[in-house]
Amino acid sequence: MNSSSEPAAKLLPYQQRAVESDARFTLNVWSRQVGKSHAFSLRRIYRGMRRRRNQIFLSAGERQSRELMIKARQHLEALKIAAEWHEMSLFEGTEFKQLEIRLPAIGIRIIGLPANPNTARGFTGDVLLDEFAMHQKDREIWASVFPTVMRGHGELDVCSTPKGRQNMFYRLQPNEAFAHSTVTIDDAITDGLELNREELRHAMGDDDLWRQEFLCEFVDEATAYLTYEMIGECEDVTIPLETDLEALADHQGDVVVGVDIGRVRDLTIIWPFDVTGHVLRSLGLIELGPMPFRRQSDILANVLQCRCVRRCCIDATGLGMQMAEEALERFGAHRVETCTFTPAFKSQIAGGLRVKIEDKNIRLQVDPHVRNDLHSVRKTVTTAGHIRLDAPREDGSHADRFWAAALAVHAAAAGGGPVEGMFGPALHYAREESW
Repeated sequence: MNSSSEPAAKLLPYQQRAVESDARFTLNVWSRQVGKSHAFSLRRIYRGMRRRRNQIFLSAGERQSRELMIKARQHLEALKIAAEWHEMSLFEGTEFKQLEIRLPAIGIRIIGLPANPNTARGFTGDVLLDEFAMHQKDREIWASVFPTVMRGHGELDVCSTPKGRQNMFYRLQPNEAFAHSTVTIDDAITDGLELNREELRHAMGDDDLWRQEFLCEFVDEATAYLTYEMIGECEDVTIPLETDLEALADHQGDVVVGVDIGRVRDLTIIWPFDVTGHVLRSLGLIELGPMPFRRQSDILANVLQCRCVRRCCIDATGLGMQMAEEALERFGAHRVETCTFTPAFKSQIAGGLRVKIEDKNIRLQVDPHVRNDLHSVRKTVTTAGHIRLDAPREDGSHADRFWAAALAVHAAAAGGGPVEGMFGPALHYAREESW
């Protein structure tokens, strides 16, 4: 790279080395928040323009795909390269998008896709597998992707932060065909990244997660209550990330809802699931950050007044007590169950969620926030021989999605009573003298 073509954001030495590498295949184990997506999206842009080859970016989900493509667009704007942004439907009948950046002067495309064995097929070009340890069905994706780079001396960059050992990213580590790079948080700070290491470590409060997320260690998943492999087998790319309240109001099947209450430090999660036989299918979820309880209560009421909602279980521990009691008073005990999180109750509902996931009788959206939350719960054995479940507080969540899902499973198991009333618009007397 020459100085006239450098992007607006200055590259640190480890990023510069990655961008300038001539290796055909690279395998990169990088810490969280050290700029790996920034560096490797820029690398692929430079290599693509130099070699005049299309570039395919595969990310863990739709949200991550969009973020990566936005980074690519920012690079092109900084480099003053004319580009066209396009969006098109990825699967017929869904809202998932294939994102494209076209460079008409060069005649190449940058294609952003949420990773899936089907989306990975049918393209020829160089490939970036971003956060590959997070990809569901990663072995099938690997089988689909690798032939993509066979023709024209194609290139392949694989980068991720570790996520246990039950994935293709870990199994690729001994592969000598790849040029390897590892950048821990300490490496990045040595190369000039301005961070307070000890403040981060203290705030994280979990040595295993610190070693994995920032020191790039492949930590054994033996203590995970739900492994990434178990969760990945229940994910479905066609499920929306967020709940569509209008669609929920028109939903024809039975729905159960789990609600985990937070306000200041944690999220409030409202998670509806369709119930078909023994299978629960996520209908997206509603995440509420810091806001008055009255506003949270109104949003919950909008969900509970939908006719399809058969039963809702709400965390009534501590801060959640008021909101749970208001929902119980308004919608009745046949639809709302208030739940106090004692150790015994937590163990009961966590076990119910685990059984659903083990039996693959629950379908979840593809979202790293959901996946990490479900995986964050750790099991330990006390000196008395009891199983204890704990989770660190990270990314603004304290396993809130885990407990909302567990409450929804509990709601489905509890069943609902007879319908005592329905909420809807006022009835009008017809001219034919009938309702």
